[in-house]
Amino acid sequence: MGHFEMTKAKTISLIAAGFIAGAMISLNLPALAEKDAAAGLPIDDLRTFAEVYGAIKQGYVEPVEDKKMIANAISGMLANLDPHSAYLDADSFKDLQVGTQGEFGGLGIEVGMEDGLVKVVSPIEDTPAYRAGIKSGDLIFKLDDTLVKGLTLTDAVKKMRGKPKTPIKLGILRKGENKPLEITLLREVIKVQSVKSKLVEPGYGWIRITQFQENTTADLARQLATLYKDGPLDGLVLDLRNDPGGLLNSAIGVSAAFLPADVKVVSTDGRTADAKQEFLARPRDYQRGNGEDPLRALPAAVKKVPLVVLVNSGSASASEIVSGALQDHKRGVIMGTQTFGKGSVQSVIPLPGNAAIKLTTARYYTPSGRSIQAKGIVPDIVVEETANGTPAANTRIREVDLERHLNNDREKEEPREAPRSEAKPAEKPNGKSGKPGKDKNGKDEGDDEEMPQRMEYASAADYQFQQALNLLKGLRIMQQKP
Repeated sequence: MGHFEMTKAKTISLIAAGFIAGAMISLNLPALAEKDAAAGLPIDDLRTFAEVYGAIKQGYVEPVEDKKMIANAISGMLANLDPHSAYLDADSFKDLQVGTQGEFGGLGIEVGMEDGLVKVVSPIEDTPAYRAGIKSGDLIFKLDDTLVKGLTLTDAVKKMRGKPKTPIKLGILRKGENKPLEITLLREVIKVQSVKSKLVEPGYGWIRITQFQENTTADLARQLATLYKDGPLDGLVLDLRNDPGGLLNSAIGVSAAFLPADVKVVSTDGRTADAKQEFLARPRDYQRGNGEDPLRALPAAVKKVPLVVLVNSGSASASEIVSGALQDHKRGVIMGTQTFGKGSVQSVIPLPGNAAIKLTTARYYTPSGRSIQAKGIVPDIVVEETANGTPAANTRIREVDLERHLNNDREKEEPREAPRSEAKPAEKPNGKSGKPGKDKNGKDEGDDEEMPQRMEYASAADYQFQQALNLLKGLRIMQQKP
């Protein structure tokens, strides 16, 4: 689960929490290897490791294969660095590569690890997890009859994968629920449509990016051309809510569609020379290969159309690169809630046997030099999910909430948000408490309201989108005044 591309040249991709979301960078690291070789190895510590290895081989209650012990040791070294460094066995490495193409098998959730449990970052639209009502912040403690405690994230992800049309039962702990939930999902091939769009009303368009994949820049160009086929737009909403990220070159391409040519989109900085780079709004930084520039035929009006970018705590990594670049260049108004804050870069280093390691090697920065790590993008205009606020806002998961997260090197880290006190039952017009009573069937009144249907993006019920549309219309009115 995740995103990856490997070529002979330096290749960049992005990954956020867990194996599906965010941004990852694949670099050649000769300088790092040479430095470590010159520094030598800690012989005494390695001797201790060898003694522990020997003790397990000789005295553990059951035989353990050498290959498994080495893999576990590597996995432990990486897992204890930060939430995004990991050991990828052959299957996980293959899944990582396949994920960039927008099609992979499974349930359709982006996940991380917290306190030994699998934590849901976000369900992906139009997947079994999304349709079953899996929520951001859910803790998965059981997979069929297997307890998650003690499993690595890789092991847990493997158990969630499987042949299409096979069931899996998830045991879930959800904040606000008095008892664990059991949800049975049917696995299927997950096909993620990267870009969606529609003309919501004459003159106003909506374009949504669900994940940044290999063809996202070209898909964006096609969708924009369709929106502009009947003439210029008065306003455009770019929707990045709950977009966990994807490939860096696609993030640069999406940014370049709206920005002037050759302006800075993002930079990376780490310990090695290869990790110190700048990426501009130019074809060589967002194109794959030597094909035709997918943005070449974009309508010129796209560069100047009034733009509102919608984000929330599920917008991570590549989404934050785009929103940060557009914000720094004052190209659009960022609206919504604070983003996830995944501003670290991972290098995927292949190992013998078709395995690999995913190692955090750099941080990335907006054009003005802001580090997004553990902070995210703060919207220009904060708009919650509904007029009454965001339901269960204190259950939002962000990078700063993950154990062993990398610190922000340029800003003081924000304190974690304290849990909010439980709201008192609302008073009904007759003066009675809002606590539900029983209906004629003995069922709690209001039960149906406690399990809301998934909101349709860019619909009349989408409060954040409607506020974005209102802002665009207001800007249009102001522009028309003498």
